[in-house]
Amino acid sequence: MRKKLIIDYGNTLQKLAVYDDKTLLFKETFQKLDPETLIRFIEKNGPFKGIIQSSVVIHTPETEKILADAGRFIPLTSYTPIPLKNLYETPKTLGKDRIAAVTGAWSLYPGHDILVIDAGTCITYDFVNKNGEYLGGGISPGIRMRFKALHTFTGKLPLIEPDDFDDLIGRSTRESILSGVLHGVTAEIREIIRLYREKYDEVIVIITGGDHQFLHNKLKINIFAVPDLVLLGLNEILDYNDDSG
Repeated sequence: MRKKLIIDYGNTLQKLAVYDDKTLLFKETFQKLDPETLIRFIEKNGPFKGIIQSSVVIHTPETEKILADAGRFIPLTSYTPIPLKNLYETPKTLGKDRIAAVTGAWSLYPGHDILVIDAGTCITYDFVNKNGEYLGGGISPGIRMRFKALHTFTGKLPLIEPDDFDDLIGRSTRESILSGVLHGVTAEIREIIRLYREKYDEVIVIITGGDHQFLHNKLKINIFAVPDLVLLGLNEILDYNDDSG
């Protein structure tokens, strides 16, 4: 068994996944992954042939040392070789989860135009063309960010949690916020997909991220839902570096 540790350290959640070659064996999700928890996970599930981490935060030297001591460790950066040609004009500012997601998508559908929608803290749109060239995309507020913005930047609007609300007309302030945010998000996503399909008529659309299932159910259009796309992409990048190194 060639066990590998894949780490996706996001804004809201942190995921630890164990792969054997291309197979996801299991994963665990945390709201706060501290060094002690990381050590226990490694001791329980190691040893690992390789480790890769995508992180949106800067880690302490202690965390970096824990991972480096546990196996061949690759922290994903803008300099890490990937199996795509990155044409983003500011690669140092490109979110690591974004490049991991498109790498995962490319491993599933090589040779196709692909739009990846990652519905998490933000909603990101990322495009890789059929030649394996990552061109970029777009970033907009996620569902919870929109609810929080309405509460934070107004005097009286309450902070509410996402709910399964489908009515167009809200008959209370709560329902009006739900209608505005949820219909606004789905209308945005449908229109962006339409624009991509207008330009790339055979584009494959994949949705992933923490809110992917919620939005996939509401969109009711022909797209693919892949919940662990970032983890898949990180595993592909780790393998790519093993093969090239």
